[in-house]
Formats: sequence, C-alpha cells, structure tokens
Amino acid sequence: MPHQTPADLPLGTLVALGGGDDDAMLALLCDLLPSSNTAVEVITVASRDDIRSGRAYERALRELGCSGVRHLRISEHHSPDAHDTLRRLSRAGLVFFSGGDQERITDFLHGSQFLQVLRERYQQDATFIVAGTSAGAAVLPEYMVIEGHGWRALRKGGMKTSAGLGLLPQVLIDQHFVERGRFGRLAHAVLAHPMCLGIGLAEETGIIIRGGTEAEVFGDGVVMVVDGQQLQGNNLGRVGRGEPVSGQDFRVHLLVAGQRLQLQNRRVTPTE
Repeated sequence: MPHQTPADLPLGTLVALGGGDDDAMLALLCDLLPSSNTAVEVITVASRDDIRSGRAYERALRELGCSGVRHLRISEHHSPDAHDTLRRLSRAGLVFFSGGDQERITDFLHGSQFLQVLRERYQQDATFIVAGTSAGAAVLPEYMVIEGHGWRALRKGGMKTSAGLGLLPQVLIDQHFVERGRFGRLAHAVLAHPMCLGIGLAEETGIIIRGGTEAEVFGDGVVMVVDGQQLQGNNLGRVGRGEPVSGQDFRVHLLVAGQRLQLQNRRVTPTE
C-alpha cells in the first residue's frame, strides 16, 4: 500500500462487523458517540425489507440510549440526493449501513452527491463515524467481493469484485468469512487486486479504524488478513476462464480481539 501523508489520511472513524448478531457492535457504536443525542442515521437500502430492518435498528439503538437515531430511507422512491437526506447526512455523527445485498448500496450511491459528502465528512471530520455490518461492511472499502462460492472461487471467473464506496483505499473486506468458508475467494480477490489488503471478518467480529492508520480487532471470533504485497507467480493473466488460479508468498495473519494491524506497513502491533 503506497505511503499516505498525514494530510491524505482520513480524520474519521470506520467500524466494520462480519455479520451475525450485532448487539455488541451497536453497544460499541453508542459508546463511541460523543453524546446520547448525537444524530445517528441508519441506512437499510441493502435489506429486502428496508422498513422493518430500519425500525428494528432504531428500536435497538434507542434501547441502548441513543436518542438521536433515525432511519434514513434510500430506495427507488427515496433519492440519496434529496435535499432533506443530504441535510441529515451533513448533521449526522454516525452513519450505519445494515446487511443485505451490498450491490444495492452501490447501485444507489455511486455517482451521487450523497457519496461525495459521505467521503468528505469521513476525510475531514474527526467526530464522524461510518459503520456497517455484513454487506454494510463489505461495501466500505475501495473494492468489494460480490461473487465466489466454494471450489469455484479458485477458478478464473469464479470470483468477481466491483467498486465499493471507496472509504478505505486498497482494501478488500469480506464478511461471514469463517462461517461460509471464504478464504479461497478472498485470496483470489487479492490475486486480482494485488495491491489490496484482504481482510476477512468472522461473524460477531470486526475492526475499528481510527484516522485511517490502524485496525483494531473486536468481538468473539477471528479476523484473517491476506497480504499479497510480496506475491509471486500470479497466473491470472495467463490462464483461461474456468482454470485454477495460482499464487505464492501470500502473508496471512489470524487476529483476535485487542490486536492491531497497521494499514500502512501491514504489520501487526505486538500485544501488550
């Protein structure tokens, strides 16, 4: 990952969870807020039942003491660039993306003024938090994995990526990672984007990134990091569709709660 100067690094905080039960993550987010009445906007556009999902998150966050939470609808009938939507985004202290289909998030937000404002606030506002679970986590980086299952994920064409929201440059995040056996597709994704750092989040497990420099692990499971910076023998450019992919000298880390990964030099900070 190219070195970023302090001026390039974002001031905001990013929180990503691998899916599953998100009660602990919601409690963590409430603890990160400067006050109980900070404006929290919940975006459930990825969900098949966005209204029900939004109401559930509103209720859960209010029970945790977040009195400023509201469901911010973005859908076929609710433009992300509506005046009131942009006004609420400009005032929010936390924007939270739920799980579901991450391509619905990018379908609505790519090319929007909403995404431009979201990026600017994350870059420039030290009090601003962007969070997501499951699909809402996978969509946050520069690229996201959108397809790849089982043994097919290790064949050319059996894994696909597309552009995410671009908050984390040269990073890939995959969710439900351990539970759904997704190492193969994340390794393939790193072959396709060798400058990207692959981060696989188990369920009930996530990362907090403050100031764009360091990812701290939280939760009950394992975060797997796949680093292709020293990759050798990448055969993607030489094989045909359906043929097995190959690469050597991946670096892999298994990280648990409290451990930290430096995103610039990709080193794990020793546990105190």
